[in-house]
Amino acid sequence: MRRPVNRQVVLKPQDFYLLLALVTVKGENQTYPDLAALTGLSMSEVHGALKRAEQARLLAFLDRQPRVLTPAFKEFLLHGARYAFPAVRGGMVGGVPTAYAAAPLDKKIAPSGDPPPVWPHAEGSARGIALMPLYPSVPAAALRNPVLYENLALFDALRMGNARERNLATEIFEARL
Repeated sequence: MRRPVNRQVVLKPQDFYLLLALVTVKGENQTYPDLAALTGLSMSEVHGALKRAEQARLLAFLDRQPRVLTPAFKEFLLHGARYAFPAVRGGMVGGVPTAYAAAPLDKKIAPSGDPPPVWPHAEGSARGIALMPLYPSVPAAALRNPVLYENLALFDALRMGNARERNLATEIFEARL
């Protein structure tokens, strides 16, 4: 007898990354090629990510355009995403500053003597402790789009920061969403 196939939908890191990118360009009509160019994902990855996000009820298609369902996304972002996509740290590397070491939190939190968290990347401007990005194309996409960079860095503060950093990131996300 055949076993039933488990068709449970599971969000992948690139799905959440794409949702953060959609929040960055909210209100603008985005085609799949636009989203692929913004995020560095392939068109098939964009398609799959949008379908999984829709099945998870974090996104809906209105007039054939993907729209983030803000209340559900906000709840997942602030209360669940850090558990679904925990921070993975590494050793000292050169890279792109993130979390409290990047805008907008770098203006609100004084730097400590500890090395800052960075996404490993050849074009990065800082040396610090590696924090693996949600997806490999995150650092390059962040360097191309400052608002996307801020959203990704704020999410890193939520998933790896102490209580003060998480509270500041939550306040900023509340205002943005």
